[in-house]
Amino acid sequence: MAVSQTKPVYGLLGRKLGHSYSPRIHAMLGDYEYRLHEVEPDDVAAFIREGDFAGLNVTMPYKETVMDLCDKLTDAAKKIGNVNTIVRREDGTLLGDNTDYYGFSHLLNVGHMSVTDRKVVVLGTGGAAKTVHAVLTDRGASEIVMISRTGENNYENIAQHYDARFIVNTTPVGMFPNCPDSPIDLEPFARTGELREGRADGLFGVVDVVYNPARTGLMLQAEKLGVPHISGLPMLVAQAKAASELWQHKQISNEIVNEIVEKITFEEGNIVIIGMPSGGKSTIGSLLAKQLGREFVDIDDHIPEAAGKSIADIFAEDGEEAFRAIETQVTGEVCKRSGLVIACGGGVVTEARNYDLLHQNGIVLLLKRPLELLVSDGRPMSITKGIPGLARDRGPKYDAWGDIVVSNDADPMIVVGHALEKLQK
Repeated sequence: MAVSQTKPVYGLLGRKLGHSYSPRIHAMLGDYEYRLHEVEPDDVAAFIREGDFAGLNVTMPYKETVMDLCDKLTDAAKKIGNVNTIVRREDGTLLGDNTDYYGFSHLLNVGHMSVTDRKVVVLGTGGAAKTVHAVLTDRGASEIVMISRTGENNYENIAQHYDARFIVNTTPVGMFPNCPDSPIDLEPFARTGELREGRADGLFGVVDVVYNPARTGLMLQAEKLGVPHISGLPMLVAQAKAASELWQHKQISNEIVNEIVEKITFEEGNIVIIGMPSGGKSTIGSLLAKQLGREFVDIDDHIPEAAGKSIADIFAEDGEEAFRAIETQVTGEVCKRSGLVIACGGGVVTEARNYDLLHQNGIVLLLKRPLELLVSDGRPMSITKGIPGLARDRGPKYDAWGDIVVSNDADPMIVVGHALEKLQK
């Protein structure tokens, strides 16, 4: 009779972990159980001493706290000044290590960010910032400026560092659910050089260690400025791989890092559908969500609840401007979430600020339907301006916002098939 073997238990220690991707990442790295441990500051010491785990990842705000709770530290942990990985050794003692160094190095590599002989501004001074500083130093950055709220170099006098060529954000500003916030304005950094062919020569690269949403406010602005940029997801996966190797005492192929990044990027990214009123966004969106096993959200369904009245009444009593304000509010709340299929109202493109909300965590699918198949029944703007007039006004904006375009001119399941084909590419 076979004897069942209990899987080793690892996990992540932090304070707020509700939207962590770590359990899914580690499920693809090894055959072990991985738990999330949300612990308050006063309870960290007791958890480390008494917790039932074979190893831990450690995230903010405890990377420095756990150093004194480990029995031994690796040279890397001592050098960097924080611990993000703990290994329980055979004798029961705890070894504190740092795999974030490997993770951030990987991030710079895949982002093709060469910091050698260049000035770098690092936003933040916490545990992640210390790791970033160590990597940048080893890679030959000419100057590294750490920006804090109140230190010698702070957000009030950051103008003296507009000559920096790289920006690295290690703060949680812009992280879900406070997205798409940004810690700084990149424009002054970019404008220290000339703008040529849509690219800001003043900045060579922007790195944000935040990974949820996929595009923070900092990333969105870098994209608009034409500055190379990369989020923290590859770092998260790479450091997890390094930690898993320590726990399992075996090497894991480097190729798995890219595979996991691609998988999570697709699964966690929203599919946001835009297009003309009556263009089939709700129909195609719900079918697409069913095919992918995702939740479907129609923005228009949530507006009456937020406003306390129907969409028709909002237009009739308060006007279009009031409706657009509510639409933006609801769009922001929905689109900051992950892994959804979202149908937007036809006029979402009339407010430029909505683009970042749609784009921050997803791919925008433009659904095009022949004008002769569109109807205006019950749609205030279609009735007021007429379908051809709306198409003329909004067509260029739809084209500019859409990452992929799908024609809705066939059986709905055929259209869904075409959408899936383009999304998978």
